[in-house]
Amino acid sequence: MKRFVSLGILFALLSSFMACSTSDWPDGSSVSGRYGIDVTGLPGPGEPSGPGSGTAGVLTAGEWSDLAHWDYWGGLMTAKPGEPNPDAPQQAVPDYGKMAADWGFNTASRYALHVQDASGKPVVGATVELLESGTVVWKARTSNAGDAQLWYDLFAARGQERAPTSLQIRINGVLQETAPVVTTFTDEAKINTYVASTTAPEARADVAFIVDATGSMGDEIAFLKEDLLSILERVAQSQESITIRTAAVFYRDKIYRDTRDSYLTRYDDFTTPAKTSAFVRKQDAEGGGDLPEAVHSGLETSIQNLSWNTKARARLAFLLLDAPAHIDHQGVVESLQASIRTYSEMGIRLIPVLASTSDKSTEFMCRDFAIVTGGTYTFLTDDSGVGNRHLVPTVGEFQVEKLNDLLFRLIEDYIK
Repeated sequence: MKRFVSLGILFALLSSFMACSTSDWPDGSSVSGRYGIDVTGLPGPGEPSGPGSGTAGVLTAGEWSDLAHWDYWGGLMTAKPGEPNPDAPQQAVPDYGKMAADWGFNTASRYALHVQDASGKPVVGATVELLESGTVVWKARTSNAGDAQLWYDLFAARGQERAPTSLQIRINGVLQETAPVVTTFTDEAKINTYVASTTAPEARADVAFIVDATGSMGDEIAFLKEDLLSILERVAQSQESITIRTAAVFYRDKIYRDTRDSYLTRYDDFTTPAKTSAFVRKQDAEGGGDLPEAVHSGLETSIQNLSWNTKARARLAFLLLDAPAHIDHQGVVESLQASIRTYSEMGIRLIPVLASTSDKSTEFMCRDFAIVTGGTYTFLTDDSGVGNRHLVPTVGEFQVEKLNDLLFRLIEDYIK
C-alpha cells in the first residue's frame, strides 16, 4: 500500500443554497493559501443529485483507522509541506504540521496500551492513567478489546514538546512496574501490554449522534436522517445480550444565532432508540453562514447535557458534519481540547462522519478527534450520487460501503 494516495478534489464551489464559504476563514485566508494546497486545474463541482426526499441505504461511505495504520499517519505528519504528492505529482502535500498547530493536537507521543487478565482475555472498562513523577498526564478507559490510548504533551506545539521523566502507568488505581514505551511518528505502533484484574462493566451501551444542522448540510441531511432512523431501528432490534440507549445532539452556529439560527444546540438525552428516532425526525438543516460552525458547542452539549452511563460496556459518539470549528475564535480550541480530554477520560469513542465538503482541514480535525479518543474516521463518498462533491480522503485503500451498514457494523464492533 502506498504511503500516500491522491488528495483528489480538494475544492468544490458550493451550490447556491449552501450556507458555507470555503474562503470565509476569520483571518480572511483561503484553504489553499492557509495550508499550501494547489488546486490549479482540478475539476469543478458535481451537481447535487438524488431524489428530494431522503431514503435509507443510499449514502455510501468508507472507514479509515489511523491508529491501525500509524506509519501512514506518521508519514503525513512528517512530510515536508509543499513537496509533490507521490500519487499526484501535480499537487503539493498540504501542510499537516500547520493544521496540527491550528487545532492544537500534537499526537507525536502516543502510549498504546492493551490490558488483559491472567488468562489473556481483554479487561473492559479499566481506568488507565499515564503519570509523570506521580502526576496524571492523561487518562482513558479500555475498550471492549482491552485497548486504550494515552498521550504525552498532546496540546504542546510542535517543537515545544517536553522530554518526559519518570513515566508510569496506573490501572484501576494500581501502579504498574513496567514503564511504558512511546510510539512516535516514525515508529510502527508499539503496544504496551499489562495484566490486571478483570472488571465487570454492565451489559449496556450508550450511542449518541451529534449532527451539524446548518444549511450546508442541506444537500444530504434528508438521507442522513433516514440512515440514522434506520440504524436506530436496527439497534432496537439487535438488543439481545446488551441493552443500548441512544441520544442525539443537533448544533448550528453561535455567530449567526440571532439572524439565521433559531438555536445553538438542541438535544435529546439518552433514551430508547424509538424515542430518539422521534426527535431526529423533527430536525432539519438551515442557518450557519461562514465555513466554520459551532462544533465545540455540540461536543460541550454532549458532555454536559447527556447522562452517559460510566459503568456501561461501551460509549460511542458519532459526529456527523461537513465543516470545521471556529478555531480562530477565542476559547474554541481550548473548548475542543477540554471536550476531547473528557471524552478520553470517560471512555467515549468519537467516530466522525464527514459529509460533502471542500475543506481538507475538517478531515484533519475529524481524524485527530478519532485518534485521541480511540475511535475511527469515516467519510461519505461520491459513489451514491447524492449531494455535493466529497473530498477524496487522504488515506490508504478502503472499502466503499453503505453508510447505514458501516455505522451499524461499527456499533457492533465497539460493543460486542
